[in-house]
Amino acid sequence: MSKGKNTILNLTDILVTIVIALVFGLVFRLMGPVYDLVQPLGLHLDALLYGIWFIAAPFAALLIRKPGVAFLAETAAALAEMLFAGSGGIVNLYYGLLQGAFSEAVFAIWRYKKFSVSVVSLSAFAALIASIILDAGYAYLPMLAGWNLILYLIFRIIGAILLSGLLPYVLVKGLEKTGVTQSLRPVTKEDYDVLDK
Repeated sequence: MSKGKNTILNLTDILVTIVIALVFGLVFRLMGPVYDLVQPLGLHLDALLYGIWFIAAPFAALLIRKPGVAFLAETAAALAEMLFAGSGGIVNLYYGLLQGAFSEAVFAIWRYKKFSVSVVSLSAFAALIASIILDAGYAYLPMLAGWNLILYLIFRIIGAILLSGLLPYVLVKGLEKTGVTQSLRPVTKEDYDVLDK
């Protein structure tokens, strides 16, 4: 954040973050059956879709650019998915909390001053690491053969970078160019420069 910018979340920031979380919570819920349909196809093609569950944090962070937004968005989106009767139940919330914290940590490392595609992709990768930590305890990952686990992780990394790194970056950049975000955060030349670094 530049010196003159307010880094404290105001009511508008929180409300917009919650709306983002509700939208992505619904997306998460709707993607559950799609993920389940792809699973039987084999080769871990379902892992390519897994990255969509990390999108709320980077999208909100890119849009609002204040501390705490990534964590709040990812956690609230996981809670919304749970409330929309997502298949994971309360476990979804655990994933949201840890993924949000890991994603937030990446933006914090750059002190909320850099929002390039590489930083956003690193944020998605951090959320992926959080999910793998939880999957090691809740899921079947430790039971996979070495080659199978490597294939799964490669596809999951690709999905995370594409769906929660590149996609939110392109979406927010597009929104800013149309002027839709002006009422939330007036876009300045500095904002475009931050995206391009």
